[in-house]
Amino acid sequence: MNQIPFNKPYMTGKELWYISQAHHIGQLAGDGSYTKKCHQWLEAKTKCHKALLTHSCTAALEMSAILADLEPGDEVIMPSYTFVSTANAFVLRGAAPVFIDIRSDTQNLDETLVEAAITNRTRAIVPVHYAGVSCQMDTLQQIAAKHQLLLIEDAAQGLMASYKGKPLGSFGDLSCFSFHETKNIIAGEGGALIINNPHFTEQAEIIREKGTNRSQFFRGKVDKYTWIEQGSSYLPGELIAAFLYAQLEEAENIISSRLKIWHYYHQLLEPLEQAGKLRRPVVPLDCQHNAHMYYILLSDLPTRANLIENLKKNGISSVFHYVPLHNSPAGQHYGRCHGSMENTINVSECLLRLPLFPTLSLDQVEQIVSVIKGVLNQAKVDADFST
Repeated sequence: MNQIPFNKPYMTGKELWYISQAHHIGQLAGDGSYTKKCHQWLEAKTKCHKALLTHSCTAALEMSAILADLEPGDEVIMPSYTFVSTANAFVLRGAAPVFIDIRSDTQNLDETLVEAAITNRTRAIVPVHYAGVSCQMDTLQQIAAKHQLLLIEDAAQGLMASYKGKPLGSFGDLSCFSFHETKNIIAGEGGALIINNPHFTEQAEIIREKGTNRSQFFRGKVDKYTWIEQGSSYLPGELIAAFLYAQLEEAENIISSRLKIWHYYHQLLEPLEQAGKLRRPVVPLDCQHNAHMYYILLSDLPTRANLIENLKKNGISSVFHYVPLHNSPAGQHYGRCHGSMENTINVSECLLRLPLFPTLSLDQVEQIVSVIKGVLNQAKVDADFST
């Protein structure tokens, strides 16, 4: 039986050559020629003021939390249905995550719940673009401006997606991308901090370089560099940047391949949705997604567990996603909820991610959907998937 993994890291063919060239140039410690190429690509794509590569999206989020100048007792509004780094970055600064529920259609932070969660301790709003589908960013920008809050995009899954024609990562004062091997554009590990508010540029460079003004020194702005403020080593090595640049060069083709697979899943699974056996992803008209993932929503936890087991028996790897942060030991200790978490809990029990990577064949998609149909058509109870 041919195994179908959930993810298979894709290589364009230029990665190893660029790595060898980085070695030939002789600067491997970071901020070399390939890092600069990646910065230029990201700045051109997002139209941001400054892009800075980091060794992970977690690092970019941590930099954002430092730049936000948080103090113990401050609050940051975010969804509970997200990866731990979204909250942990701010907890490390002493701030408390305030979790609000997600929308029932996109699994994104529910923008209609944000204002009621704001207190005099709120300092930032952190939307997460789930599956590369944008949050309602114009509404969130208006709320942030009205209450003088920072808007920090967790766009880990959002590169090459857009909202109303504008790239994700370009809306927040600060935004964070991921290049983890499970993302569309990869470097094994890696990330980027996108700076749209110029106020943060100089300080971000200092924080990223261990709290020193080393970047200014190399640009000839100071005759020596020294320790300026708190910081850490957030920049990646040049080998990572070289690998990443090969991916960025082919980003359009990678996304195109993923979209073709995504749409084929969507087409084949429509009859099951019409029969009430599952719900397919919802992409609002204002959102151009990047096919980061294809997921289905099932009727309940036992149905999902049964489907995962049957897919596994057929050599197909499928996975659920986040355990809600508000239910975790750390989430209960460091954060709090505002309002009901009904949608968050439901999605955490019913959402299943299917294999999706550029080299997944359409025949394999048909094989996966065939197993899903076989299992779900035997189910006796249909669910109400209305949003």
